[in-house]
Amino acid sequence: MNQFYLNLKKAFFVLTSLLVSFISFAQQKVSTPVGDILLNIKVPEFKKATYDITIFGAIANGKTDTKAVFDKVINQCSVEGGGEVIVPKGTFFIAGAIVLKSHVNLHFEDGAELIFSADDKDYLPAVLTLWEGTELFNYSPLFYAYQCSDIAITGNGKINGSASKNFAKWRPQRSEEQNKLRQMGHDGTPVYERVFGAGSYLPPDMIQFFGCKNVLVDGISIIDAPYWVIHPVLCNNVTVQNVTINSMNLNNDGCDPEACTNVLIQHCNFTTGDDGIAIKAGRDQDGWRIGQPTENLVVRDCIFNSKTNGLCIGSEMSAGVRNIYMYNIKIKKCLSAIYFKSNLDRGGFIEDIHVSDVQCDSTLSAFIRFENNYHGSRGGHYPTRFNNFIIQNVSCNYSGEAGIYAVGVKGNPLKNISLKKVTIKSTPKDQVVDNAEHLTYEDVEVNGTKLLKPVETGPIMLRTD
Repeated sequence: MNQFYLNLKKAFFVLTSLLVSFISFAQQKVSTPVGDILLNIKVPEFKKATYDITIFGAIANGKTDTKAVFDKVINQCSVEGGGEVIVPKGTFFIAGAIVLKSHVNLHFEDGAELIFSADDKDYLPAVLTLWEGTELFNYSPLFYAYQCSDIAITGNGKINGSASKNFAKWRPQRSEEQNKLRQMGHDGTPVYERVFGAGSYLPPDMIQFFGCKNVLVDGISIIDAPYWVIHPVLCNNVTVQNVTINSMNLNNDGCDPEACTNVLIQHCNFTTGDDGIAIKAGRDQDGWRIGQPTENLVVRDCIFNSKTNGLCIGSEMSAGVRNIYMYNIKIKKCLSAIYFKSNLDRGGFIEDIHVSDVQCDSTLSAFIRFENNYHGSRGGHYPTRFNNFIIQNVSCNYSGEAGIYAVGVKGNPLKNISLKKVTIKSTPKDQVVDNAEHLTYEDVEVNGTKLLKPVETGPIMLRTD
């Protein structure tokens, strides 16, 4: 009998040891860098209360203004502790911005469509916003939230920004207003004095969450946006998923997380007039003043078709960008596919960047592109620190100007770039390399030939956006 209990005790000890080992192994398996980021990203939860906008008087005829109804319902929902504001099937028109409040999920049911006014006066008074990395008071974004928590835009509805009727015709690049704003940022002009809006021509974003936490955009389709499409600013815990964008206006970036932490972008399909993804962190002196880097961000399982770039970091990134993971991405056509850009005004850093499993059909310029002297410098000399990039298991059928472009600046080279399992089937120039330290190739094939190591070529000029 004693031997029986002795054997049973041994068996229990062995089983306990195996269980502890299994749990330890499981924990090690989950505890990856991406896994650690995802543990900090959770979609917000909402009360079960529902508020149907038609019950409050919204008429689905595509003509009657529903602005007052949306304002009333969203405010009431938030004040009463939150819930879902329901946009039911039908076509609704709104002359002005939707201003979200805390604890509100704006949910579009199947068959719902929201058409925004094209009249710029409907997006006044001016609100505090960020325009190309610089703070100002400007036209309200079409969806706007300021310092809110637990907010969402969800459902299978269609959102029409109507920008081609007005905002998309504006040409802010190199305009008087753009130069004025950038000079204000450079000079440290108090933000309350940077008042634009009426009489100026800086188009608003489609969606901007400013200083918010626990944010979700899920399922919606967006067309005809005025400027950057989804632009979280100074936010924490952001999820953008299952979103379709088809908007080819000037500067229609798909999603631009700026000065944000803990961001997940997944299962999206963007066809855009500018970058598919552009990760940012403020512009020049204004970015340094705010000082919030973008970090802990995952982009995965997406499809991009872009008039300019596919996956991009910069060029507004002066507070720094780090700890970024982008993988399982398909890029149809673009200018440059995997692009890291800055210029001599920016300062800051781009570091600890991981890109893998990207398939690209064709680029007009470069497949993999590092550029530390992007156009637009105002004469400063604050080169950005590029450090620690791993790019692996990526391929491109055709790259129009160069396959690999890695160009730093004298005295501030690109550092620690690892390219592994890279295939570029056809390109006029296999590599352009200048001022790059510890750039390594492993199983890199261009035009059917293995590239064993980088070769300093000096810089050449490529097409830019």
